[in-house]
Amino acid sequence: MAELKRTPLYPEYQKSGAKTIDFGGWDLPVQFSSIKQEHHVTRTKAGLFDVSHMGEIHVTGPKSQTFLQKMTTNDVAKLVPGRAQYTIMCYPDGGTVDDFIIYMLAENDYLLVVNAANTEKDYDWLVENNNESSDVLIKNVSEEYVQLALQGPFAEKILQKLTDTDLSAIKFFRFDQEVKIGNIQSTALVSRTGYTGEDGFEIYIEKNAGPALWNLLLEEGKEQGVEPIGLGARDTLRFEANLALYGQELSATISPIEAGLSFAVKVDKGDFIGRDVLKEQVEEGANRKLVGIEMIDKGIPRHGYKVFYEGDEVGFVTSGTQSPTLNKNVGLALVKRAYANLDQQLTVQVRNRALKCVVTKTPFYKREK
Repeated sequence: MAELKRTPLYPEYQKSGAKTIDFGGWDLPVQFSSIKQEHHVTRTKAGLFDVSHMGEIHVTGPKSQTFLQKMTTNDVAKLVPGRAQYTIMCYPDGGTVDDFIIYMLAENDYLLVVNAANTEKDYDWLVENNNESSDVLIKNVSEEYVQLALQGPFAEKILQKLTDTDLSAIKFFRFDQEVKIGNIQSTALVSRTGYTGEDGFEIYIEKNAGPALWNLLLEEGKEQGVEPIGLGARDTLRFEANLALYGQELSATISPIEAGLSFAVKVDKGDFIGRDVLKEQVEEGANRKLVGIEMIDKGIPRHGYKVFYEGDEVGFVTSGTQSPTLNKNVGLALVKRAYANLDQQLTVQVRNRALKCVVTKTPFYKREK
């Protein structure tokens, strides 16, 4: 059995008594206190996440924009240095290779932050489709970074205490790549992005500075109630905000249109891999649609549970839990388009029981501005 990979912050988890699990080959904290406690702390105060397992791929060269336009669904031409973009990479049949964020660092200089388990696959897919090899350089630089996420209503207040950079000037999906934080030797890239539905920042810094930055943020954030947060709460937070998780809401067999991500698919920008299928789904409607469901009967919908209408199988649950914010049993399900209307009653097969549910609005949670 392969040894689990660990981020540079693993020794800090041990000091905190974190419970760690195997997450896609990484030994990561699932919780520090409890999932519900950490969820509520992030919603009401601030949570600090180690997301250093995420992958980073550097794409440079004179034809890098042209190359990324071909590889991704969003319009890379709209990026300028200091701006980030959520995008998706697809197979020719419209299935999803991965979803990720592109940071434009400078002209012909892009950083792709990809899902951890997909890093090698994404890198290989990019290299395989690089027909401009002398004009596009692709490098996996994941080993060079620690990535922390500081999320929640007090995130800006905590981080602002440690830097002279005006964080209020960093708007949503914008970033500053020369931020000095406290007495940390290395400067950081700080972006106003996240995976929780809350305001906050994702911070990229060279890996040797990671542990010091982690401890500094926890120490300086004590007054605002900051706590370290594990993967368990990260999942319930992103789920309530209806943020897709690769392998559940997106996969090689689920297109971004089916997953409700058409805002990141620009079929009129020119040709890209998967465009023909996605354009047809945009114009004619996909056969399946991701919807929210709320349980009527007592039970929790879990990933993979089958969804039925009057005995006919019409879809499956992609994610589900008891929402800590709403205190309701809710889920996301990919169902046939005919059964995707609001208030449509369906049933979820929970073990040997058919439990009633109803299609409901998403996101389940949206923060007040």
